[in-house]
Amino acid sequence: MPGRKKQNYDIFLKQIEALAKIANLINSGLYLDELLRLIVNVTAEVMNSKVCSLMLLDPDKKELVIKATQSVSEEYNKKPNVKLGEGISGEAASENKVICVLDVKKDPRYRNRDIAEKEGLFSLASIPMSIKGRVIGVVNCYTSKEHKFSKAELDVLTALANQAAIAIENAELDLRARSAEEALTTRRVVDRAKDILAQEAKILPAEAYRLIQKQSMDRRKSMREVAEAIILAKELKDKTPGSR
Repeated sequence: MPGRKKQNYDIFLKQIEALAKIANLINSGLYLDELLRLIVNVTAEVMNSKVCSLMLLDPDKKELVIKATQSVSEEYNKKPNVKLGEGISGEAASENKVICVLDVKKDPRYRNRDIAEKEGLFSLASIPMSIKGRVIGVVNCYTSKEHKFSKAELDVLTALANQAAIAIENAELDLRARSAEEALTTRRVVDRAKDILAQEAKILPAEAYRLIQKQSMDRRKSMREVAEAIILAKELKDKTPGSR
């Protein structure tokens, strides 16, 4: 049927566009929260999902935590964390496999049936996000009526989840790199201030460092802020006529 073929073609184009959007997000340089919000919005749009949520794994607590959703439901957004291996999402994450449920309200694994009833949630596809076999979270897509997810839909969801995992890993690597660079800069500033203070007060560098540390604690300022103040004072002194 030409009409049906046209509809399938339009859906296919939307799916390709969604994959392209996620791919572009990988190199976007966005902060992680904004990145996750865009990912769920794109996924919900392409899958025509009533609710789409992205949960990241807290490796220390072994829990999945909702980090982004396009749902406006306050109750859904405040759902408790999911233990790894428990519930549908926890099972999908622990076993690194896609899990589909026709009606979450009838599945004994689903822990929030009251919210599902109130929000009119029916079918669910829970897709693990993994990097080199390591699961970092799940993407959950809910529908507003019973829906059997096709292989094509699950393939697209899996591709979106994999792209999202790459984008998230890149964002976290970028954050760690920036943190490391910030720490190195702070160390250089503190070292310079320590040398200035040691020279000006004629004390050992180790003692100068302890003085900066004490000022930081007493004034409730970071060591970098104290160090920058020392450097600025030295520069102003050197520029003042007759100060030497």
